Amino acid sequence: MATYHLDTRLAQDIVDRTMKIIDSNVNVMDARGRIIGSGAQERIGELHEGALLAISQERIVDIDENMTRHLHGVRPGVNLPLHFDGEIVGVIGLTGDPSELRRYGELVCMTAEMMLEQAHLMHMLAQDTRLREELVLNLIRAEKLSPALQEWAQRLGIDLNQPRVVVVVEVDSGQLGVDSAIVDLQQLQTLLTTAEHDNLAAIVSLNQMVVLRPAFSSLGRWEPESQRNQINLLLKKLAKNSQLKIRIALGNYFPDESGIARSYRTAYTTMMVGKQRTPEQRSYFYQDLILPVLLDSLRGGWQAKELVRPLARLRAIDSNGVLRKTLTVWFMNNVQPSATAKALFIHRNTLEYRLHRISELTGLDLNNFDDRLLIYISLQLDSGFLYPAGDSDSISHLPQAGQ
Repeated sequence: MATYHLDTRLAQDIVDRTMKIIDSNVNVMDARGRIIGSGAQERIGELHEGALLAISQERIVDIDENMTRHLHGVRPGVNLPLHFDGEIVGVIGLTGDPSELRRYGELVCMTAEMMLEQAHLMHMLAQDTRLREELVLNLIRAEKLSPALQEWAQRLGIDLNQPRVVVVVEVDSGQLGVDSAIVDLQQLQTLLTTAEHDNLAAIVSLNQMVVLRPAFSSLGRWEPESQRNQINLLLKKLAKNSQLKIRIALGNYFPDESGIARSYRTAYTTMMVGKQRTPEQRSYFYQDLILPVLLDSLRGGWQAKELVRPLARLRAIDSNGVLRKTLTVWFMNNVQPSATAKALFIHRNTLEYRLHRISELTGLDLNNFDDRLLIYISLQLDSGFLYPAGDSDSISHLPQAGQ
């Protein structure tokens, strides 16, 4: 029994390509002798006894006018067994005078078998890609590397001991149509894995994919700055080879066995925080956003509510956001009065007045380190300065592996 089965699409492809070369009708029969591809569409589904003879006797069978009176579903011609991996998987039949067709029938058969080999190879590559994707989706959610995951990776030739860091790649919303989204993302996935051969990539949604890339430099250590340079080079390379507008976020590297899952969370949150803060940027790095990314885990909890309490009255009074903007720019300029006033295009006395007003409204002394730290964290957690609360729990809603 053959281990590989011809499908109707491949059979018809063989027919169409062959009939462009020879002036003869072509039929392709499966391993049971049924016509599954033909230049004469009305014959599809018929049992071809000439093909059955070729299969059972494992030889080329010529059909002349005399034999057509004794065999069902046949016309004059030649029937050649199609071999794959040492077994007969079907028959290709050429309609016409056997004596004329025999001279190039074997060449046609050889071409058909090459198409079989190619189709099988593409099938195996696609299957391998799917298994790799499923492994990646499991790894970014696994708190522990189970024996099953380790065996899975071993069969795919993937070394789970290789240090890896996670990158989240996102395509701008609205660029992808529903029908073409998966195709476009698959092309992007191919670009990402061919640009850097050690990358493992998986699509996690209609506009986002995750990439597991080697974490160590050529010196065998974790170097965030080196990773930053590589990511920016990768962005430039992708821009040359794809019309899609993408963003990339690099997470942190963790050396323990749950490191990939943790790296994914930091990469995902870095993407969300980065998009809200600087939407014009195309690359975001955990090392630049450590505090807001770490504080994000508090969102929705009582601790976060307590931490943002100092801003509650400020938000109520500061309807136009001037005081909050002043506070933000003050921190961005390392609480330096001259630099802050210059950035805000105001006089230093105006700045001093605003900071005093902020102290009155929040009840915090901005000259006190603890109070200053508290209001800084409040700003980081404030929904007006991070991405909307509706996006903060998106990680838990990502599709699970296999969905």
